[in-house]
Amino acid sequence: MFKICKDIKNEELEMRQVFATVMDDLASEDERVVYLDADIINSIKMVEFSKKFPERTVNCGIQEANMIGVAAGMSATGLIPFTHTFAPFTTRRVMDQVFISCAYAKLNVRIIGSDPGLTAGGNGGTHIPLEDIGMMRCVPTVTIIEPTDSIVLSDMLRQTKDMYGVFYIRLSRKKAEQIYMPDSTFEIGKANTLREGNDATIVASGICVSDACRVADKLADEGIHVRVLDMFTIKPIDKDAIIKASKETGAIVTVENHNILNGLGSAVAEVLSEEAPCRMKRLGVPDRFGEVGTIPFLKEKYHMTEKDIEEAVKSLISKKDVTQ
Repeated sequence: MFKICKDIKNEELEMRQVFATVMDDLASEDERVVYLDADIINSIKMVEFSKKFPERTVNCGIQEANMIGVAAGMSATGLIPFTHTFAPFTTRRVMDQVFISCAYAKLNVRIIGSDPGLTAGGNGGTHIPLEDIGMMRCVPTVTIIEPTDSIVLSDMLRQTKDMYGVFYIRLSRKKAEQIYMPDSTFEIGKANTLREGNDATIVASGICVSDACRVADKLADEGIHVRVLDMFTIKPIDKDAIIKASKETGAIVTVENHNILNGLGSAVAEVLSEEAPCRMKRLGVPDRFGEVGTIPFLKEKYHMTEKDIEEAVKSLISKKDVTQ
């Protein structure tokens, strides 16, 4: 069960610090846990882990495809490998290894891709992954998780450690805005309803969830009641929550830190088109390459701000009863 924070605020710890702490706990509890990195151990705060568990830490160097292959081999021997590098390099650069060595071989690997989407803005277009969800969605059996805050991250790491399969965890390294109370637990494949409402629904993931909540709160003051779904599991997506939202609110806006093609918005649209069509608008990066910039700058450029979300919601509500 989960509990929602009364106020949204920046967390005290960075997501990477929480990642390192939980990984230490998992390795201490289970000697099968191993960690592989592509020469950026410091960037994810795993240096102390590597010193504490040198026999279970493998720095594969800047050889991401090899890292995934090594993880697959470790899984075949009964170990539980967690791999990490920046999100573009653990998706674009290693797709064949993910597909064949891990998923097709029915092995057990957790793939951590850090700095997804606009959170990598300082590194420019080559490092900004706006297609990683789309690529991973096409690999059969892969579970895709985008932790909303460190509370979700901690629970997902602990849960997936004891599950079997290939998991892609899309992780922002810096401080998140806290949505959930400590000790909350979550169900993979089930969206969380953060705000209730029947006028429209906002479906969001990752760094966009807090924006969606603030928009819903603002619109509530205007008498517009918007449901907010935190879709932290993008595959398998929660079809029931989407269908219910369509039937009860009649308008859905999706907001994602990703290309609007083949990501969260596309996944929601697929469900709606087959099960419960309604008015819909996708917000995210409009099929463009990334570029250098701060998150606020890039959100404004790609029309992903709270103002853009608000306008999209109001526009859909105004069209709900209009016959095309």
